[in-house]
Parts: sequence; C-alpha cells; structure tokens
Amino acid sequence: MTQAEIEREVKLSFDTAQDARAAILAAGATPLRCRRLQEDALLDTDDDSLRRRRCVLRVRTDSGKSLLTFKGPVQAGPMKVREELETVVADGDVLRRILEQLGLHVWFRYEKYREEFAAEDVTIALDETPVGTFVEIEGGEAGILAFTAAMGRSADDFILDSYRGLFVRLRDEHGLTGSDMVFEEA
Repeated sequence: MTQAEIEREVKLSFDTAQDARAAILAAGATPLRCRRLQEDALLDTDDDSLRRRRCVLRVRTDSGKSLLTFKGPVQAGPMKVREELETVVADGDVLRRILEQLGLHVWFRYEKYREEFAAEDVTIALDETPVGTFVEIEGGEAGILAFTAAMGRSADDFILDSYRGLFVRLRDEHGLTGSDMVFEEA
C-alpha cells in the first residue's frame, strides 16, 4: 500500500492523557485504534542532505508493522502542511539495514504511546511522549479548525513543531542530556 498526499496537522498540548482523551471524546470523536507503542527512526545521509532540504525519512514500527515515510519541507502557514509519501514494509529492521547499506544512518529515535480517534474530516492521535502529552489533529483545514474549537481550543494553541524540535527545546531548557526521545528503561 502506497499513499501520497499533502499532510495537514497541528498539535495541542495537554497536562495528562486522561485530560486529552476526555476532550477528544467530548468533542465527538470515536475510538479508531487502541493505545500502543510506536518506535520511530529518522534517517539521513552523512552530509545531512535531507535535513538541509528540511525533509524527513522515517521508519516507524507500530504493532508489528513497519512504515516507510518521506516528508517534504513544511510550507509556511498557520498549520503544518507538507507532502507525505508513505508505504507499508514487511520488515522495518531489514529496511533500515538496506538503507544503511545505501549510505543512510539513523540520526534520531523517538517513541510515543499513540491512541487514535476519528471525527468528521479529521484523524486525532493522542500521543504520550517522554516530553509531554499531545493531541495531533490531521485532516482538512476546516475540519482541524472545527475539531479544535469543539475541544475548547483555538489556533492560538497550535504547536507546529516536530517531536524532535519539542525534545531539543525541552532538553536545552532543562540542561538534560541524551540524543534520542525514548522512554527510560525500567
């Protein structure tokens, strides 16, 4: 399965997953996929050619499935908008090894527990990350604005930064160490 489209999304910050889930359900969304761990790896060349072009190549592992995603540069605007090409792959570990043989390497890893919901014209993800709880709303502009309003929020609350950007900002603000946004092992 291959899908090419323009991705339009925003993030909203919440204090807890319970608060976020309650706001999502109160706004009229219905559960789509249950909570599970997603593991993402971003890849680039040794000369950072993808990052210099503001592009992303990601391998995601989610419930035993793997996805390869390419994201183009973010377009200027009130929402995060960019080209997205995504396909299911049989084995994410083998794919990463192939990409490494082609000269790419993993430069950032991040994890999140994700739960998904659906509402008219939008898909909503409740993400519990090592740097906070976020609701990601993806879909058409009118649907994003309507669902945001139904949650009691506005465009002033939009976060357009990536999880890597949020991680780096929090790490730098608090003098933390670490190069990846992953949950600490027990």
